[in-house]
Amino acid sequence: MTERPVSEMTFEEAMAELEQVVGKLERGDVALEDSITLYERGAELKKRCETKLKEAEEKVAAITLDDEGNPAGLKPVEGQ
Repeated sequence: MTERPVSEMTFEEAMAELEQVVGKLERGDVALEDSITLYERGAELKKRCETKLKEAEEKVAAITLDDEGNPAGLKPVEGQ
């Protein structure tokens, strides 16, 4: 695991670290205090993944198609 701020991670980085956190918690070989810290980090990572997925979904939804089904351009996403 890294000490990199979760807010700076890509989706892939956050997901990879989240998998590590879950693996450690599932094994149950971590002290209680460390488990709490891992759980908190995992919650942050999960939220980051959800945020990045939502951003990607909004970008995909903003693509408009022409009459033949080809991308015709992007329409602005509200709040962007």
